[in-house]
Amino acid sequence: MTDLPPALHLENRRQLPEDLRFLVRRYPRETWGSHANLDEMAQFWLQRHDMFRELGGMLRRGVDDYREGRLPPASFAQWFAPRLRFFLQQLHGHHQVEDLHYFPVFARAEPRLQRGFDILDSDHHIIHEALERNGERARELLLALRQDADRQRFAADAYAEENVRLVAMLARHLDDEEDLVIPLMLERGEDGFAG
Repeated sequence: MTDLPPALHLENRRQLPEDLRFLVRRYPRETWGSHANLDEMAQFWLQRHDMFRELGGMLRRGVDDYREGRLPPASFAQWFAPRLRFFLQQLHGHHQVEDLHYFPVFARAEPRLQRGFDILDSDHHIIHEALERNGERARELLLALRQDADRQRFAADAYAEENVRLVAMLARHLDDEEDLVIPLMLERGEDGFAG
């Protein structure tokens, strides 16, 4: 993990630094869908990111439904546990593949983006810690569902706060990662990466 200035920390930044955005300026988001080099790998990457966004939103809405009394505790637990487990496992696995394979390959293909991949790697460490906190708050919530209403409410509030924080960090990270990776894939094409 790289030491970053505070402005580049995941929870502080609004986008990647301008010097890392040269490819996304050449290939703005609105052109991605119609670009000839939007191959299977780039489409899969975007689909996985959309899945993480969707699951994070589903978990937030599910907790809101429980907190507002629209979902009884037993039904909530049955709905919540498998979705949370899938979300946490898939996100962890996705980051491992990126860190161990894709980011090194991409950085070799375009060395000017190395600092961007260092930033994303730093994000992964921060997100991993947030995933652990999220999992712990979720365990506490599931245990509290068998206790009195005050404990349920306290645990649901604690989980909701952690979930909002995680989803916000994840949204920033996914956008920044796409701004590095997708334009690079469009620039090189799927066959343009050795590694």
